[in-house]
Amino acid sequence: MSAETPPDNSVDPKLLEILVCPVSRGTLRYDREAAELISDKAKLAYPIRDGMPIMLEAEARRIED
Repeated sequence: MSAETPPDNSVDPKLLEILVCPVSRGTLRYDREAAELISDKAKLAYPIRDGMPIMLEAEARRIED
C-alpha cells in the first residue's frame, strides 16, 4: 500500500472535502471507528465499504437523538 492509498475503511481526505449529504446537501463528518460518513443535518450515517462511501439514503443508518 502506498502512502497515498487509504486503508480499506478510510476515505481519501480530498474526497471528504467535496462530498455532501445527498439528502440535506449539508456537510459530512467522518467517523473513522464506525467507518461512516455522518450527516448531522439529515441524521443519517452513510457506510464506507472497501474505502468507498455508499451515498444512498436506502443504505444509510438513521441516527437517533
